[in-house]
Amino acid sequence: MTAFPEFEVIPAVDVQDGEVVQLVQGERGTERTYGDPVEAAQRWIDAGAETLHLVDLDGAFDGERGNAEAIDSVLEAVDVPTQLGGGIRTVEDATGLLERGLDRVILGTAAVETPEIVDEISAEHPDSVVVSLDAKDGEVVVEGWTEGAGISPVEAAERYEELGAGAILFTNVDVEGKLEGVATEPVRMLVEATDVPVIASGGVATLEDVRALSDAGAAAVVVGSALYEGRVSLAEAQAVVDE
Repeated sequence: MTAFPEFEVIPAVDVQDGEVVQLVQGERGTERTYGDPVEAAQRWIDAGAETLHLVDLDGAFDGERGNAEAIDSVLEAVDVPTQLGGGIRTVEDATGLLERGLDRVILGTAAVETPEIVDEISAEHPDSVVVSLDAKDGEVVVEGWTEGAGISPVEAAERYEELGAGAILFTNVDVEGKLEGVATEPVRMLVEATDVPVIASGGVATLEDVRALSDAGAAAVVVGSALYEGRVSLAEAQAVVDE
């Protein structure tokens, strides 16, 4: 399920307090709000999205899925593959979501603290686990990007590939939400170190950024602020790598 046969541009639907928001470098208090999650999701599907990237931001910070109702409404309303992260901390959380129709669970803090969770979920639902590796200054960070995990993204990716991860979601916190461009070298290093798809996230501001991540070997890119702010359109972003 996680194999992207062709490079994909995936819109982000990040939810905080029941509303779509975009944060700068993952910091609460920096958010811009963009309305109802179901409306946002439908907007991106109408624009051609083939996958949606959902994040329960309150879950990511607090460890509990604070926007479960809003996320469930999106899952019920859409008919494209979906992946969700934020507050999924147990095998039961993950399998419950997958059995309700979610296509992929994104595990960050849980995968770092309890690596075997990846193996347990993958055994029951192959290729359904995306391990989120968020990096700041070359170190994986957890707990809503507030704590260093003492491991590099490449070391972590190799570990989770062995445990059955279907994909790696790599977010470069150093550029996340700033709309100042992407850093391609960390993505290239991950792609070279692992055989599972690498989904890039963080900093996309222009069509050139999308092309650069595709050229670096990413299987897909998650785009948030640039789409919501109208810097790029989804159709233009997808077209730039379909040329």
